[in-house]
Amino acid sequence: MPTAGYAYAKTKVEEERHRSLPGHLVICLIIEMSLWSRDSMRDVLKNLIDGLSEAWVKVGKYWRIPCKSAITQARQRLGAGVMTQLFHRLVQPMANSETIGGFLNGLRIVVIDGTCLDIPDSDENARVFGRPGSRPGTRAAFPKVRLVILVEAGTHLIFDALMCPYKIGERVRSLKLLRSVTSSMLLMWDRGLHSYAMVQATVSKGCDYLGRIPANVKFLNEEALGDGSYLSYMYPSGKLRKKGFEPIQVRVIEYTIENPDNPEEQIKYRLITSLLDIEKFPAELLASEYHQRWEVENTIDELKVHLLGRKTHIRSQKPQEVVQEVYGLLLGHWAIRLLIFQAASNANISPLRVSFTGTLRVVRRALPKFQRLQPQELPFFLVG
Repeated sequence: MPTAGYAYAKTKVEEERHRSLPGHLVICLIIEMSLWSRDSMRDVLKNLIDGLSEAWVKVGKYWRIPCKSAITQARQRLGAGVMTQLFHRLVQPMANSETIGGFLNGLRIVVIDGTCLDIPDSDENARVFGRPGSRPGTRAAFPKVRLVILVEAGTHLIFDALMCPYKIGERVRSLKLLRSVTSSMLLMWDRGLHSYAMVQATVSKGCDYLGRIPANVKFLNEEALGDGSYLSYMYPSGKLRKKGFEPIQVRVIEYTIENPDNPEEQIKYRLITSLLDIEKFPAELLASEYHQRWEVENTIDELKVHLLGRKTHIRSQKPQEVVQEVYGLLLGHWAIRLLIFQAASNANISPLRVSFTGTLRVVRRALPKFQRLQPQELPFFLVG
């Protein structure tokens, strides 16, 4: 795991003596916590070294599984920086020209959205991350950490993420997450992230966008286009519009769809986009492609239901370990999705056709077999 070794070295985490839980093993343990989310920490560690244990028995060696407090101390020694650096060093978009649903006329389709994770009800977690609001005289059962993610729609790979206290809104963190968008991407977002600042920041990165507009936001039809869409202008506020503030030109697309819960009811959608070429990007095509935005909801489902599946999503009692664990979760999801992408590419099918939960089961079964390699091939730690 050379990349893990690089991240480990970069944080200058040093071990003064050989420990039963060296840094490289702790990194793997934190990632594997997401694969066996319902198991205790000691059981996750047993699953992780199961294949190695078989080899040691044959040569008369034995490694005692550390107690819970020793595992906690090892995680505290490691800190959160290693996992953060490892995530940002590893993750990247993977779709290529052969990936079904990965691109729209040469633009990589990516989606931004956010969610919240329940964390243990400790005083430190509550102080750092905060709780949702509740009725007077009551309080929410769990503190929450807010997570905002950038997802490649055609593969479900999360290629950037930020976490923050619950009280900081998704809009604020989404703006910072635009650090990872490029001129070769088409960024999609839902109406909750719509703002002048979001459009302006995306355009400044040279990235195209396609976003839904809230019902209360109005746009004037400045110029009708041949496909039924129209050009308009966007201002940061009504006051600045009256002062002659420089606006951003947008293209507005309006259409209706049937309400799946009530076929007789029509739901009106309004989108804005920077894609002004109606020949290359007709309104009907963009309206159809926008619904790939819902792939981010499926990705969040993979994180919170299929990987975690716990009443309290995160198990760490202290804020530093919460950050560490969330990045371990993101790396666990990345590993599963990367494996799916590679398998789908070899079979020439869409990565979204391969079962996430099925792949997770395969990985759980395969890990012990993988660990039957020779010690020099997988040097987690020394055994005396």
